[in-house]
Amino acid sequence: MGSIRLLDKPHVVFIPFPAQGHINPMLKLAKIFHSKGFHVTFVNTEFNHRRLLKSRGPDSLKGLESFRFETIPDGLPISDADATQDIPSLCESTTNTCLAPFKDLLHRLNDTVSSNVPPVSCIISDGVMSFTLDAAEELGIPEVLFWTTSACGFLAYTQYVKLIEEGYTPLKDASYLTNGYLDTIISNEIPGMEGIRLKDIPSFVRTTNPDEYMLKFVLQETERARKASAVILNTFEELEYDCIKTLSSFLPPVYAIGPLHFLQKQVKDKSLEILGSNLWKEDQHCLEWLDSKEPNSVVYVNFGSITVMTPKQLIRICLGPCK
Repeated sequence: MGSIRLLDKPHVVFIPFPAQGHINPMLKLAKIFHSKGFHVTFVNTEFNHRRLLKSRGPDSLKGLESFRFETIPDGLPISDADATQDIPSLCESTTNTCLAPFKDLLHRLNDTVSSNVPPVSCIISDGVMSFTLDAAEELGIPEVLFWTTSACGFLAYTQYVKLIEEGYTPLKDASYLTNGYLDTIISNEIPGMEGIRLKDIPSFVRTTNPDEYMLKFVLQETERARKASAVILNTFEELEYDCIKTLSSFLPPVYAIGPLHFLQKQVKDKSLEILGSNLWKEDQHCLEWLDSKEPNSVVYVNFGSITVMTPKQLIRICLGPCK
């Protein structure tokens, strides 16, 4: 009877972009769906699967009866490095090589006799893994794109095509990075982002190369977002209402579903707590230091998992903007 109930569940396949800042919110979202009665398949790349096993232990990805982990290759050369892969190379490789293995995985999951899981009902993919839309179309199932950026960040990405058409980027030469040009206010105002400067736009626009791959990649992924059944964002409407309204004017339904870390706290199933997403082994020593400090005496600032800063840069940020 247990297996019959399992096969009756709706089955959602989650596939994040294979970098730490994308895996984290996607796993939170997957846990929330699981708590609502969904069977979950969470798809990592083989490279990150090995890193997760190394950081969390050999049994950490065995999953649960209705929450399972699968892998696909990322198309890059085999490596045992414990580091984030080169982002442009990863974007190009996932776009060009991952569709076929992802489709093979979906067909295997849909073979309920051998897989013993429900047929796939829906795909929730990272917004920059839009090759998955082709697989969803082939299977005739809905796909939701999860953009892990803020709403204003995503909206800025969708404006790249206008920035290119209007000559803001590519830059004429390298001097434009330092001569004040990046302070230029974009004249054709973006609804919801009035008065925004070029330097406030995600930094892939800061290139002198008209063939810059990441420019083309952003154009490709934001255009393909129009094919999704819906777009979801890890934010909330009260924070970014104007940007969400603008996005909703030219995209499929856009839903603000965050902040996910608050929603995850409401999940009562404690068995999910064993499922983590840290690609590096966690260092607990900083918590011992933090526990030694008085309440409200420490300011925590997170620069992400791959940012490298010099002491001078850190001090400059702490001092804040100077006139």
